[in-house]
Amino acid sequence: MAWNPETYNKFKTERFAPFLDLIALIKIRPDLDVIDLGCGTGELTGKLAELLPGSSVLGIDSSAEMLDDAKAFLNEQVRFEQNTIEAGIDTKSKWDLVFSNAAIQWVEDHETLFPSIISNIKPGGQLAVQMPAQHHNVTNQMLLQLSEEDPFEKDLAGFHRLSPVLNIEDYARILFEKGGSEITVYEKIYPLVLKDSDAVFEWTSGTALLPYVQKLDGENRQRFVNEFKLRLKTKFPGSPVFYPFKRIIISALF
Repeated sequence: MAWNPETYNKFKTERFAPFLDLIALIKIRPDLDVIDLGCGTGELTGKLAELLPGSSVLGIDSSAEMLDDAKAFLNEQVRFEQNTIEAGIDTKSKWDLVFSNAAIQWVEDHETLFPSIISNIKPGGQLAVQMPAQHHNVTNQMLLQLSEEDPFEKDLAGFHRLSPVLNIEDYARILFEKGGSEITVYEKIYPLVLKDSDAVFEWTSGTALLPYVQKLDGENRQRFVNEFKLRLKTKFPGSPVFYPFKRIIISALF
């Protein structure tokens, strides 16, 4: 997908809160080998490195646009590579900390993905992951429903963005089965207070809406966007809008 860093960063403050909850779970040790899966603009990768003295941190992301912004955070501790999350973990490299903030929800088959990630963690290392609970969030559900209706199902050639995100019980089970200890898995609501339904649309346009609009063009794209905006206005008619955004926090030692 073609990510727009400017759109993504409009809600930077709101996106920082779950990051802070996640890093609070990290066991701080010096001289760690760290990988940040789906590092985006690199700003949070830099903040992660600041917490880990003497550590070497590699941020990977598939988006050239995001990595252009990440250049501002390059230093002797932090470097970046363009790569997919799947390819980034499919190497012989081992890590003291595998970290991912709001990225793994874009990768399919978490029943296979998480064991693969864990296999790249050194003995005594840690996994720390945060991601939206897409299957429990209203805007994701609305987009999926819209894509399954006419004429959009035809316009999208049958494409539906089915979230790969599992229930928290499943992540806890996977961590346990793979030898995890000090397992922490929970779902938390991060309240978004937005001006109106248009602001909810803007929030969604930088993430969940992208897979749909990028498969449409011209009139079909605008028709999909207009209908989504209309349904948001019906769902969130007032001002301000309270949106209970749900995220999953995961941590374990191995």
